[in-house]
Amino acid sequence: MFTGIVTAIGIIDKVEQRGDLHVTINSPFDPGTISIGASIACSGVCLTVVDRGGLPQPEGDPSGAWFTVDVSAETVSRTARGMWSEGRRINLEPSLKLGDEMGGHIVSGHVDAVGRIADWQPVGASTRLTVRAPAELAPFIASKGSITVDGVALTVNEVADRDDGSVDFGLNVIPHTAEVTTLGEIAQGAEVNLEIDTVARYLKRLESLRAG
Repeated sequence: MFTGIVTAIGIIDKVEQRGDLHVTINSPFDPGTISIGASIACSGVCLTVVDRGGLPQPEGDPSGAWFTVDVSAETVSRTARGMWSEGRRINLEPSLKLGDEMGGHIVSGHVDAVGRIADWQPVGASTRLTVRAPAELAPFIASKGSITVDGVALTVNEVADRDDGSVDFGLNVIPHTAEVTTLGEIAQGAEVNLEIDTVARYLKRLESLRAG
């Protein structure tokens, strides 16, 4: 379980094909605080730590410490293209612990669909993003609702349904969020991992049962 509050940016250092992908991620996290088998959300994808090592560097430099995860073909097929590439910067969030502050919203780390940045515009000091999501996510996205984009919990500003069933929704990325996550370097047309709000998922299920 996560909250969508990114605590660090990691860099994919090495990708090895071992049936599944074996991915080494440079991280500012102290490896002494990471247990083998622990869960870390990597740009919105919950993955299990299978090894860790190195020494953390000052000021959050990710070059000294690392952890490794195995990424299945299923996960690769359901996440943004190019995400599992060496040199890729990714958002990191350790799993929620009992007693931690719930700063964002409930996030499971399971990507529901891949969206695309349809528009990117500066608005004052912030960035205005328009994300295009596939039709299957349209019923779960609402104005002032929550959604996770590449592991970052955000509030939907407005929603525009499209003729083909897909949906465009607007987000505001404040300067702090742009600085401490990869959303500050995102490009127009880029693919992003989307996870819908957990509450919306169950409400949709209840609605379908009542309709049936």
